[in-house]
Amino acid sequence: MGSYQPMLFGTQRINAAGHLEIGGCDTVALAEEFGTPLYVLDEAHLRERCREYLRAFRARLPEVEVAYAGKALLVKALCRIVEQEGLALDVASAGELYTALQAGFPAQRVKLHGNFKSDQELLMALHESVGRVVVDSLSEIERLSRFAQTEGREADILIRVAPGIKTQTHTFIQTGQLDSKFGLSLSTSAALEGVKLALESPGLRLRGLHAHIGSQLFGLDCFQKAAELMVEFMAQVRERFGVVLEELDLGGGLGIAYTPEDTPPTIEELAEIMVGGLQHACARADYPVPKLILEPGRSIVGTAGTTLYRVGPVKHIPGVRTYVAVDGGLSDNPRPALYDAEYTALVANKADQEPTQPVRVAGKHCETDTLLAEVTIQPVEEGDLLAVFSTGAYNYAMASNYNRFCRPAMVLVSEGQADLIVLRETLDDLIAQDVIPPRLQ
Repeated sequence: MGSYQPMLFGTQRINAAGHLEIGGCDTVALAEEFGTPLYVLDEAHLRERCREYLRAFRARLPEVEVAYAGKALLVKALCRIVEQEGLALDVASAGELYTALQAGFPAQRVKLHGNFKSDQELLMALHESVGRVVVDSLSEIERLSRFAQTEGREADILIRVAPGIKTQTHTFIQTGQLDSKFGLSLSTSAALEGVKLALESPGLRLRGLHAHIGSQLFGLDCFQKAAELMVEFMAQVRERFGVVLEELDLGGGLGIAYTPEDTPPTIEELAEIMVGGLQHACARADYPVPKLILEPGRSIVGTAGTTLYRVGPVKHIPGVRTYVAVDGGLSDNPRPALYDAEYTALVANKADQEPTQPVRVAGKHCETDTLLAEVTIQPVEEGDLLAVFSTGAYNYAMASNYNRFCRPAMVLVSEGQADLIVLRETLDDLIAQDVIPPRLQ
């Protein structure tokens, strides 16, 4: 391979055949057996990321709870892995909650999120006795209290607060600033009103506060600032209502590497600044250190995922660029279209060759459908296998049936074994919910 060193994660390596290998499985063989597009999930890497979070934070604060953010990727097999690794789970819909419950995930280790939880979702949370409901508005506090009384149950809640921090990330994934649909603002009276209402509402037990400031963050100062602002507010709640809140959920948001130029902080560095900021703020406010809860998603599953595509036509436009078409795109990865997300890739069946060909990788949908705007890969031709890295988070989770595409299969690879954890959709699956009314017969 000369001086060429590809950006590899976890168990990824280039094997003796010159092919990309993940979890001891040759990706060329995976594509032949399971077809393409194919999501490949590296089990060992996934488990190690879970363990890194627990090690780094519990070394500094033994009672830390790490809750995997299921919005990044949630399938039943992943629920089992997260449970086995001792993590809690954060869900944001009835569908995610149902997936977790069907996988046997303990409801007491589940947190339900959402800026507009339906009546069905709130009742489901009560009936299943989920561990925490993270309430997002005054009206939701009132509705949940009413349902709890009607159902004869009690709900443990956290109040989501918008701390007023504008992070350096894409506008679409900033969530902690004043101008946000999420939470009750610290900079207005809304957060205090929420605490007052929750304390007065029958059927609710206010356990603490929640804040999530954004996603794909590389700067650590914002995490420290969030901890400081939330502790200041908890001290204000103590002074105003005589209540010491015992839990503080600071969400997730740590970024990952999508391209060789990306240099995200380590989990260890995040733990150092977040725990240090929390302890310093508590000491300054003379406030007992609350139980810290984290909700990492992307930084656990992102680099554990790789997507394999079959290369179709390769079109050279002299003086302009080379287009490489693949057998997927917008329907299995909408992130580039949503917010210009960037990735890196290599030709999996030529992984030991130097990347010398600059190309644009395009999907096969009826849109511009640019998967990788600019990437330099190995000399590519029709029939090759393209591997796109860091696709574990928000790829399958956001996948669609645009152009009536069937969503891809997903395999879990470990120590040379590949197991299907999501079946490839069929054409019959696509029309399973279609109904022709009698008057059109």
